[in-house]
Amino acid sequence: MPEPRLSLVSFSGKTRILHLTWFAFFLSFLVWFNHAPLLAVLRDTFALTDQQIKTLLILNVALTIPARIIVGMLVDAIGPRRMFSALLFVSAFLCFGFALAETWERLALMRFLLGFSGAGFVIGIRLISEWFPARQLGVAEGIYGGWGNFGSAAAAITLPTLALLFGGEDGWRYAVGTTGLLALAYSVVFFYSVSDTPRGSTYFKPKKNGAMEVTSKGDFFLYQLMNIPMYAALGVLAWKLGPANTAMLSAGFVDTVYVVLAVLYLIQAVRIFQINKQVFKSEIPEIDRYSFRQVAVLDLAYMVTFGSELAVVSMLPLFFMDTFDLSIVTAGLLGSFFGTMCILARPGGGLLSDRLGRKTTLVVVLAGLVLGYFLMSLIDASWPVTLAVLATVICALFVHFGTGAVFAVVPLVKRRLTGQIAGMAGAYGNVGGVMFLTVLSFVSPEVFFLVIAGSALFTLLVVAFFLREPEGHMAEVLPDGTVQMIEVT
Repeated sequence: MPEPRLSLVSFSGKTRILHLTWFAFFLSFLVWFNHAPLLAVLRDTFALTDQQIKTLLILNVALTIPARIIVGMLVDAIGPRRMFSALLFVSAFLCFGFALAETWERLALMRFLLGFSGAGFVIGIRLISEWFPARQLGVAEGIYGGWGNFGSAAAAITLPTLALLFGGEDGWRYAVGTTGLLALAYSVVFFYSVSDTPRGSTYFKPKKNGAMEVTSKGDFFLYQLMNIPMYAALGVLAWKLGPANTAMLSAGFVDTVYVVLAVLYLIQAVRIFQINKQVFKSEIPEIDRYSFRQVAVLDLAYMVTFGSELAVVSMLPLFFMDTFDLSIVTAGLLGSFFGTMCILARPGGGLLSDRLGRKTTLVVVLAGLVLGYFLMSLIDASWPVTLAVLATVICALFVHFGTGAVFAVVPLVKRRLTGQIAGMAGAYGNVGGVMFLTVLSFVSPEVFFLVIAGSALFTLLVVAFFLREPEGHMAEVLPDGTVQMIEVT
């Protein structure tokens, strides 16, 4: 029987779950990026230097790296309904802490902790994959990601004006606090409004918890290798906060962080071996196998798509303000165009993947992303503002097409591991954010855009040579031993 068409005007069944879930993601991003359009006010209030501002941007995306990994594991283990409700609840109070900060150190700490909010994306990926079939999954995940991702643009559009309406020196605090109140209220609404699966469906959980399952020796070593950049990104953050840069942390403390990160990596490496030691003893049954190489390629693709989005959304309002001498409200509105494109472009990337093929779509949009960032590298004060915005819109379209195309593939790798796979890909998005924002702290915006373009070109080649188009079915085994085949074509 053909699957009923996806009607977005409906608020029942799977479409109801889609709408409730993208709005939860929207609020998590609204909270996560409520600082970006207010950077100019924060700069004046706390007398921040340029390096402190850039450090604040890096701090905002740093904690999301381990948070997405951990949340991905928890989603697979306890379900999306509980996890999303808990994330919004905790994020609300972290938001209040940021709004009440009185010193640069407290501001920086709360911004770092608010990176936890960015892990919300992972949760909905698993929930949507439980409710939608493969033929609609790309567009459904695209709508979830695109409409939810609009939270960052909504922050840029509304918060400067909201701060002005509240008025006074503390207007920005009330604006930020308002986003926390919204998250707090919706955490309750979400908990009582959704279920993890349709009635009668099985929620597949990992056979073991604490690390992702792999199914071959080669995949085991590739998994260990792919974990390194996530710890390295946190090491870069510690170095950035050390005496050689912003001097927020002492040399001894930074060295301690390096040691802790190394120990954590070794502990995780041991845990990965404990979970997967069977691959060294015998061959994994065909029915349980999947290719971790697919996960690694998707990680890199999300690093340059969503990672560059994170970096650009964080710096674009201030870039427009300084380049074209605009007001904070105008710069926020223009900067919001980059994030606004996600409303249509991210679902568009998923839809194209469903219709034209997932690998083909990803290759094409990565090529467009290379050209888009090259175009943005040419923007300077001599450009008309309208032309600069047009270049931004063109680049943003390909970026969001790319994020939609990546997550049109993620849920089709291995169902019971979808949360962990989405968590790792999402974490790599934040690795990209940290990497690109660190580059920005040392170079001009023009060079910053060129670095992203070069990274996208490398990823394009990796995808073209190593990504495999999902075909046929993936198998999952029910608790009673019954095999369920899940269509992925």
